[in-house]
Amino acid sequence: MNVIEPSPTDDRRSLRRELRARRRAIQGVARKRAARELATRVSAARLLRPGRRIGLYLSNSEEIETGPLLTLARERGCHIALPRIASLRHDRMRFHQWTGVIRRGPFGIREPLGGPALAPRELDVVFMPLVGFDAQGNRIGMGRGFYDRHFAHRRLLSRYRRPLLVGLAYDVQQVAALPRAAHDVPLDAIVTESSIRRFGRGGT
Repeated sequence: MNVIEPSPTDDRRSLRRELRARRRAIQGVARKRAARELATRVSAARLLRPGRRIGLYLSNSEEIETGPLLTLARERGCHIALPRIASLRHDRMRFHQWTGVIRRGPFGIREPLGGPALAPRELDVVFMPLVGFDAQGNRIGMGRGFYDRHFAHRRLLSRYRRPLLVGLAYDVQQVAALPRAAHDVPLDAIVTESSIRRFGRGGT
């Protein structure tokens, strides 16, 4: 696996461009196979126990596909919640219980229509998208900070261990190291098509 090693002059914008190009290059049969393998690894990690409240997202065309994972979570008897943008001005989102109805929201993201909102600490496990990650569980997203704001309690209130935050990615999205900003909320685990990595934070 070719891990990117950013130079000191690299900024997050150029890193995002490179990493997005890497994940966008995985299409067709390879993308579907990676999605199935990822769902299998999540299942083996026992993250989809019956009755759990699971936060998930509906992947776009360049992200690792979450369809097989969503299907598996429903078959296991999990309660699914999906993110919906609540305020573009303030970069805020909320998770809503999924009733099966979807609409197109800002940025073309598929969002749940209807369903009650759930507080962050009401969720047991949240699967998060990312653009890049490192071996310490740091992530880089698209830059708006929706997830970091929504789960800021995990950084500010150390006694709260819910929800478990799990990043989903392709192997090729790994970088050697990411600088951690003060507002970043680190991940508890990362699952790719070939591995699951835990970082000793939170619980299962």
